[in-house]
Amino acid sequence: MDSFKIGYFIGFSDCLSVTEGIFPVTHAVHTLLQVYFLWCHAKDIIQSFKTLERFGVIHSVFTNLLLWTNGVLTESKHQLNEHKERLITLGFGNITIELDDHAPQCNCTTAALCSIFSQGIYYLYPFNIEYHILASTMLYVLWKNIGRKVEHLQQHKTPFKFQGKTLGTILGLVVFITTIAIVVVYVIQIGGSKRKSEIALMMFYLYAITVMTLMCTAGIVALLIYRLEEKSLDVSKNPARKLDADLLVGTASGSWLLSWGSILAVICAQSHPTYTWYNLPYSILVIIEKYIQNVFIIESIHREHEKVNDDIKTLRILTVSKGSTLSRAPSYKEIYNGTDGIENGPYINGNYCLPESSGSGALDEDTSQGNSPVIPSTSAFSLYSRNSADNNKRSILKNIAAFLFLCNLSLWIPPAFGCRPEYDNGLEEMVFGFEPWIIVVNLAMPFSIFYRMHSAASLFEVICKT
Repeated sequence: MDSFKIGYFIGFSDCLSVTEGIFPVTHAVHTLLQVYFLWCHAKDIIQSFKTLERFGVIHSVFTNLLLWTNGVLTESKHQLNEHKERLITLGFGNITIELDDHAPQCNCTTAALCSIFSQGIYYLYPFNIEYHILASTMLYVLWKNIGRKVEHLQQHKTPFKFQGKTLGTILGLVVFITTIAIVVVYVIQIGGSKRKSEIALMMFYLYAITVMTLMCTAGIVALLIYRLEEKSLDVSKNPARKLDADLLVGTASGSWLLSWGSILAVICAQSHPTYTWYNLPYSILVIIEKYIQNVFIIESIHREHEKVNDDIKTLRILTVSKGSTLSRAPSYKEIYNGTDGIENGPYINGNYCLPESSGSGALDEDTSQGNSPVIPSTSAFSLYSRNSADNNKRSILKNIAAFLFLCNLSLWIPPAFGCRPEYDNGLEEMVFGFEPWIIVVNLAMPFSIFYRMHSAASLFEVICKT
């Protein structure tokens, strides 16, 4: 984005202020240095020069928030200008509309390149906005951790694997690809004519209603699984985890505000175009879906790490061969993790398993009978059935988390790239007035967009931990 801004400045250098060329250069240097700092030092817990570090890090937090606000303001101006043009197409002529053209008052040296730069800048703004808010949250956690006393525990990296998440990933990819197609059609159709705009709005609402209904169902299933488990929550002090939960609830309030406004507009409006009735279930589902998803994510990140059952730790597995020779079977960790291919309860490679508690005397009696099989105890059966049920639950939770992860990435795309029915349907402006509703949208929409990206990051963490 900074490169595009520099190119745009060079093209219109005759009539633009020098500061408009200096700013992108300074911003690019700041971004490179900050990315290097976060990449190399985000996990550091500083114990020396704490006052100086606190000042520097909190200064960086507010610098990023200021740059985020600047990006939101610039991008909102561009969206508002497009919104006014679309309202004219939809026939809302009684709303006072004044188009604001911010084009420089001179000709570009290379018109084609300047057009590419000016259009490309606005498509890159969503990434820039997400970067600054993400950097500020990481720096805030770093600031909270300055001087913190922690135990030096070995960090275990949990690799991300697609194994066991196939169904959720496939369904999520279908939603992702469909979303891209919907956004392309929406951007092309909206503003073309009144009929095309209404069709685009109805198409978007129907698609969003379907996706969020599936997300609500998946979230409810995951919460039911958690309710059936008897596991305690990890309530230890963790600034990063607390900030994750606070951001989920805080940023969700932006879209909740928009949804309540839309619900009131639909109820109070005197006339209702056909497409506005789809806005009612859409707004209700936005509130419900984010509430369910927040509960699921917060409960998931507060769950304690999976621990191997003590009964399995004391289990020694033995196999009886045809020659009455005893051999050790794979360790309990292999069996617990399902890596040895146990298919039929306590059988291993066609042989029976024997719990350690059965004693050496019983083992001698059974092995003295030659090829007679050793009958496993009922406790072994219950252990394996319980582990099988736990594995099935974990598999379902992994698929749900993978599906919700891709759905949140999908739902981030439409508002980030100009597909905003809150702007385009015109009903809220008629009820609340143009300026009040636009102010609400411009304040709440950035939080709604960030919510999707932050929830996607949290769900990725849930996938890795489950």
